[in-house]
Amino acid sequence: MNNRLADLTERVKARLNAIKDPISGKGLFTAGRVTGLDARADGKVSFTIEAPRDVADLYAPVRDRAEEAARGIDGVTAVIAVLTAETTAKAPAQNGGGVGRVKQIIAVASAKGGVGKSTVAVNLACAFASLGMKTGLLDLDVYGPSAPTLLGTGAKKPRMRDDKMLEPLAAHGLKTMSIGYLVDPGSPMIWRGAMATSAVRQMIDEVAWGDLDVLLLDLPPGTGDVQVSLVQRVPLAGALIVSTPQEMALADVRRGLAMFEKTRAPILGVIENMAYFETPDGKRTHIFGEGGARRVAAEAGAPFLGEIPIDIALRESCDAGAPLVATQPEHPVSKRFREIATTAQANVARMNKPAPTIRVK
Repeated sequence: MNNRLADLTERVKARLNAIKDPISGKGLFTAGRVTGLDARADGKVSFTIEAPRDVADLYAPVRDRAEEAARGIDGVTAVIAVLTAETTAKAPAQNGGGVGRVKQIIAVASAKGGVGKSTVAVNLACAFASLGMKTGLLDLDVYGPSAPTLLGTGAKKPRMRDDKMLEPLAAHGLKTMSIGYLVDPGSPMIWRGAMATSAVRQMIDEVAWGDLDVLLLDLPPGTGDVQVSLVQRVPLAGALIVSTPQEMALADVRRGLAMFEKTRAPILGVIENMAYFETPDGKRTHIFGEGGARRVAAEAGAPFLGEIPIDIALRESCDAGAPLVATQPEHPVSKRFREIATTAQANVARMNKPAPTIRVK
C-alpha cells in the first residue's frame, strides 16, 4: 500500500472509531465492529459493520453515520458501507443436507425490485436442467417469494425428514424450496433484518438438496444485510445480475455489482430483462429504453449475457405456474434462456479455473 492510500485508510479508521458502538460504548474499530476496510486509489472506500444478530436493528443508524462520516473525508469519492448481522459461517452439511453436495451455487440478483428477477431465475433454472444438469432453485426472497406462483407449487408443502431436514419439492425437473412454501400466503411478510438473515440461513442449511450440479439462489432485491450475509456464507461460483434498461434500475445494478465485487464473488454476467416488445411484423419497441444494461456491464467490465424481450407467452406461462422453458422449449424466448444458461456455465468454468502451477527447475 502506498503512502497516500495508507494515510487515507488511517483517516477513515480514525473517523469511524469516533463513532460509538451502541453496546460497548467504545469506538467502532476498538469494539471490533468494522471489518474489510478497503481504500482504493480512485478514492472509493468500502467496509462492513458487523452487528450482533439479536440487536442488529440498533446498528442501521450507526451504519448510516459511518457512511456519512467516511464520505466527508477529503479524498474519498464514494463509500460502500454494508451492515451484516452474520459474523460466523457454519460449515455446510455433508450428509445430504445443506449445500455440501452441490457442485455450483449461482446467485441471481437484481438490487432493485420489479425487474422480473424471479421470472428469469425460474426459467434459467429450467434452462440448466434442459442442458442435462441436476438443478435446484432456492427462492430466498423472504419479502415476496414468487417461486410458488411461477412453478405452480403454491398449495404444496415440503416434508420434514426424521433428521429435521426439509425435502425440496420437485417441479418441472427441478428441486425447489421457497419461504413461500412455509408461510401462509395471505399473511404479510414482515421481517426485521436479523429475522430475515436467520430465515435465509435456515433455508440454506436445513434443506436436503442431495447431489446437484447447480443450485440457483433467487435473492431478495437490494444490497442489505440479507444479501451480504448470504454471499459471505455460501461459496458462490458466481452471480447473475438482472436489470431492465431504464436508468432508474441501472443505478441499483451498479450498487449490486459493487456488492459482489466487495465480497469477491465472480460476476458471471448481466441480463437485460423486458428489453423490448416485438410486434408480429418484427418491429421492436424499446419501452424502457435501449441497451442500458449492456452499457453498465461494459462500464463494469462484466459480461453481457443477452436480452429477454417482453413476451406475452412468457407472461402467461408465469401466471399459469408453467415456466416457458419447461413447457414450450422451442419458443424463441426459451431458446434465448438456454443460450444465456450455456454462456453463464462457460463463464463459471472460466472464472473458477484454478490458477496454473508454476514450477521452477
